Amino acid sequence: MRKFFQSLLAKYMLLIVLAISIVQIGYLFIAIFIAGVADSFEKNDAREEYDFEWIEEKWHEETNQLDAITDKQINDYFQKWGEQFPEAAMFWVDGNGILKEQFHVDKKLPEQWTAAYTAKFIKDRYDGNPFTVIAFAGGSEANGLVVFEMPRENFSTPVEKVYDKFGSILFVGMIVIILLFIFISFLFFRGIRKRLLYLQEAMEIRDVDGLPIKIDVKKKDEIGHLEQTFNQMVDELRDSKEREQEEEELRRELIANLSHDLRTPPLTKINAQTYKLTKQDLPATTQDALRTLASSVDNIDRLIENLMSYTLLMASKYKLEYKEVDIARFTRECIASWYPVFEKAGFHVHVDIDVGMDHTWHVDPNWLTRIYDNLLQNVLRHASSGKYVEIKIESVANYDAVVISDHGHGLKVDSDQKGAGIGLSIVDKMVKGMELDWTMDTNEQGTTVKIINDRLYSGKS
Repeated sequence: MRKFFQSLLAKYMLLIVLAISIVQIGYLFIAIFIAGVADSFEKNDAREEYDFEWIEEKWHEETNQLDAITDKQINDYFQKWGEQFPEAAMFWVDGNGILKEQFHVDKKLPEQWTAAYTAKFIKDRYDGNPFTVIAFAGGSEANGLVVFEMPRENFSTPVEKVYDKFGSILFVGMIVIILLFIFISFLFFRGIRKRLLYLQEAMEIRDVDGLPIKIDVKKKDEIGHLEQTFNQMVDELRDSKEREQEEEELRRELIANLSHDLRTPPLTKINAQTYKLTKQDLPATTQDALRTLASSVDNIDRLIENLMSYTLLMASKYKLEYKEVDIARFTRECIASWYPVFEKAGFHVHVDIDVGMDHTWHVDPNWLTRIYDNLLQNVLRHASSGKYVEIKIESVANYDAVVISDHGHGLKVDSDQKGAGIGLSIVDKMVKGMELDWTMDTNEQGTTVKIINDRLYSGKS
């Protein structure tokens, strides 16, 4: 039950009940106010309510009963009616059209009444305001007209008078009540919207570890429960990431240890025993088998070395030391160490490098050597059909590039950045780690790899 009263549904229902209550209470106070004021009006006006028909009949009846039509008699007659109807105005126009007597008449009337003016007066007063009753004195036209006038407002009931006097105030009061409800509703829903937007922003913000940040839970309603669930999700994601990092670290250590254990001593012993056997006087077929064995051992050694290097790179533990390197001289020295290998494999090696070039790269020599070794090893493995490799340096206004091309059947790759295997993955990591760039264009006519140093970006020349 406590959770229900803390929920948004309970708050919204309370808001609706409050709105209905405000309206009902408003009507109740209005009714009490009207009843009280109306009662006050009735007490101040200690007489029966006016009735149009009764006054009209009574006026005609008593006016017709006048026998001696004199100024005094008419004046006494007016005094009598004035006591009962103090708001009324009365006057007498005799048979000659002369205004004779007036009682409580506020506006100026003509002293002489013509037939035309009398007709116009009667027409203007018909169903108009003030309420007017016209009768012949003594029931005879010769005695002239006796006129009774009273504002129609005096015929209103006390309640009608209250509405006439305070209606605009009551209307404004009801509008204020409605606006108050709208304002409270606006605050309620604005609060909900603000909290939802805050939760959305928290979902989009990332901490230093790339995970969403936790938010403060201030209320225990539905949105508060959603915020708690979101915080729980963040905790679970953080725990999962920590476990993943621990597992990744264990995997890298395992690969590194296995790589080291496989290279030394097993591969070292195999290489040593293979070398001993090659020195023996053995048949040609055995010598070929030994050479194949030695080549396979070398390939395994390189694969293990690549695997260990890739693991260290992914763990950011591969040491990087920048130096100023003359790229032309450095590249020629690296190619020179590979020249016998290509010559032995029957490759035609074309080197187009001008050692007089004065272009210095800010790189790690060990990393760059490893890049060259992996790329040239790929040429040996995948371009043996073309028996051709070209190494050159392109130099234009904006960049220098080391270009390695072959005439093989190409590499089956998913993208230029992924490479054909772990060797090219290491190339990608190392090139980008030294803030260089590289491209690879491969097809059935061959493969071309460019390692690019953007001078405008690096500031080197």
